[in-house]
Amino acid sequence: MIKNNQNKKQGKNRGSLILQAMIFGSVAIVIINALASFAATSIKLSRLTHVREQAFQSAEAGVDYYRWHLAHAVSDYQDGTGAAGPYVHTLSDKDGNPIGQFSLEITPPTSGSSIVSIKSTGTSSLDSTQTRKLSTRVAMPSIAENAFAGNDNMAFGIGTVVYGPIKSNGGIRFDGYAHNIVSSARATYTDSECGGANSYGVHTCNGTDDPDYPAALPNRPDVFGAGRLMSQPSIDFSGFTADIGNLKTVAQTADGFYRAAAGAGFVGYHIVLKTNDTFDLYKINTWASIGSACDDGYTTSSWSVGTQTLQGNYAFPTNGVIFIQDHVVIDGQVNTGRLTIVAALLPEPASSQYKNIIINNDLIYTNTDGTDSIGLVAQGGIMVGLVSEDDLRIHGALMAQHNAVGRFNFLGNSSCIYESRSVLTLYGMIASYARYGFAYGSPASSGYTNRNINYDANLLYAPPPHFPLTSNQYQILSWQEVK
Repeated sequence: MIKNNQNKKQGKNRGSLILQAMIFGSVAIVIINALASFAATSIKLSRLTHVREQAFQSAEAGVDYYRWHLAHAVSDYQDGTGAAGPYVHTLSDKDGNPIGQFSLEITPPTSGSSIVSIKSTGTSSLDSTQTRKLSTRVAMPSIAENAFAGNDNMAFGIGTVVYGPIKSNGGIRFDGYAHNIVSSARATYTDSECGGANSYGVHTCNGTDDPDYPAALPNRPDVFGAGRLMSQPSIDFSGFTADIGNLKTVAQTADGFYRAAAGAGFVGYHIVLKTNDTFDLYKINTWASIGSACDDGYTTSSWSVGTQTLQGNYAFPTNGVIFIQDHVVIDGQVNTGRLTIVAALLPEPASSQYKNIIINNDLIYTNTDGTDSIGLVAQGGIMVGLVSEDDLRIHGALMAQHNAVGRFNFLGNSSCIYESRSVLTLYGMIASYARYGFAYGSPASSGYTNRNINYDANLLYAPPPHFPLTSNQYQILSWQEVK
């Protein structure tokens, strides 16, 4: 009896051990399967990550390749094939084994712009179903990369406020307030009006004069809001002669607008821009009388329209370039208009025959988001005449090739009502070969008492059509991965 009870107990123990073994075995199998599945998934994910990284590197190689291509062929947007894309290239390792591909879609710049869009799709040779896409925009910078660009020694008087970078090949005396960096190609220069023979390349005489070189320059945040730089690379103004010649060629095509000199009995042209993408063109018969009250010999012409004769109303040219071989007075307003207007006599004449652009009344945009853009390029100067608005607004990029951007000096007497003006506001940029100035005297005794220069950042890589560039090398504007 006792033996039977012991046998039963041993049987129960063996059953419990088998059950436990089955349970632990099942758990072990589940864990092993899970680990195996995790390992397989990790390997697959690692391989996928590797493949996607190879695809990304292939896409990036496509962008780098086409930037290299544009550096050697600045106007080739068809990868040297002369045919429409996409353009497919294979990437190989050092042993010549293929490791990936990239496919390029190139969008050339619109008329007058330098912005090129590059879309590169990359794949890996391990798995061509996995793709990565990059979208990049590149462009050549224009002279309009600064709020002010100068070639000569410049002076900005009290009452001048500038938003945007300022740069000149000569020295700069700045007595207003600069919100951005003021830089000069000079380390020192001679400022005959303030400072002397060892003035720093950028200095101020506002309040307390800056010391001469080599004394340490003080920090002047009351004048230089973002600081100042000296001994910087210079701007090549000499290259703009070729640019103006190119603009004439572009204007003489069927898509441009060109006029020869106004001829005997006329002194120039008057352009009035309109918001319906047209402009009125006048021949100016005479300049307005300067009047004895405003004439003390500084200038013999008022540079303001006296009488004129309408020539017609014309649509804005398709390529956006208007070239006039004479003086041009311009005013009006554009709405979604993009134009470059040139006043120049070519072949280039003696300096006394250089042509000017004159702005006496508002020249403005409807939109300030880059949709509207006006470039004014004068062989001589871009100037304001006698009978100018008391509150004058100018929107545009102004470039004077051989002379200044500013106002003629009409320093008369107390009865000259046009001698002193109140406010000039510029939205755009200035490139002035000679010394700039919309006012004379400190404080201003002739010209505009307050001068506000606001930089239009849209001009840097989306300048007016065919506006002069400062480099033939493309720079990256934007870079992003797209789906």
